[in-house]
Amino acid sequence: MANLNDSKSNLTQTLLKIDPNAPLKAILFVPPCVIFLYVNGVMLFTLRKKTAFLESSRYILFGHMLWVDTLNLFMSVVLYIFSICRIPIMKNVCVILLAAPMVLFQVSTLNLSLMSLERYVAICFPLRHADITTYRRTHMAIGVVWMIGLIQSISEIIIFYAIDSTNTAMNLFCSRTTVFRLQVYNKLDIAFTCIYFVSVCFVIIFTYISIAVVAKSASSNKISAKKAKKTVLLHLIQLGLGSASIFVGVIQDVIFVRTDVMTFLNVMYFCFITFIIFPKCLSPLIYGLRDQAFSSLFKYYFTCAKGKIKPVFIEGHI
Repeated sequence: MANLNDSKSNLTQTLLKIDPNAPLKAILFVPPCVIFLYVNGVMLFTLRKKTAFLESSRYILFGHMLWVDTLNLFMSVVLYIFSICRIPIMKNVCVILLAAPMVLFQVSTLNLSLMSLERYVAICFPLRHADITTYRRTHMAIGVVWMIGLIQSISEIIIFYAIDSTNTAMNLFCSRTTVFRLQVYNKLDIAFTCIYFVSVCFVIIFTYISIAVVAKSASSNKISAKKAKKTVLLHLIQLGLGSASIFVGVIQDVIFVRTDVMTFLNVMYFCFITFIIFPKCLSPLIYGLRDQAFSSLFKYYFTCAKGKIKPVFIEGHI
């Protein structure tokens, strides 16, 4: 028992020598992440409580976004804790921890295009909306998105194990900079990032313009069209926030080589909060609270239904 306590004490002292502000940083970012994980959990629970939420393509895609962003947030926190604490992990585990957030990030990006297309069909083809966006087709589209999102990570893993099959403990940070160091990984990353963001950006801009035209010319259902236009605009802003997170890797590559460990940790902490955590926490909350039917039920469950009457479902607009 004494040896175990000595080991814990030595580990704590080592961490504090590397980054004396590590406890303060942990206090600043861990509680907010836990709070937003709880918020997302309540949202997912709310989506399971109404049949209309489970069968409507709009809410299915919203729930999919919640699941992906929640898992992505959790994986990002885990990766950051490993990095800032210098916890030694096996190389195979590190590869999995790096591949999972990449897949989730790309699936989340592609899911924005599905959400925009769903609103496009609802506004531009209202009579065919129920036939086009069926429960089965919505889940098939989500399956296709996951297949596309897995391509880059699977390619990187195949290349990695073709070159290095050892499974030793890593002495450096578990990051793409230290694991995927060959030029082929950078080329793959640039190629897939450009393809994904250009494609999704095209879909969102196309749907926004189409919905804007309908909102301007249609004599009826203008309110729904305007709400849909604002929703698609939010998708474009969210895509912009997602693209900003790409610069984290660029910044990491530069400062990892040219600065000391302390500066590297401080800069990566700021980038982690600003470009990764903040967008993942903000976007589900915005989408959830914009929908009248969902937000009223969400607030009911979030407050544990204390002193409130359970709201009646009235269809809203995300």
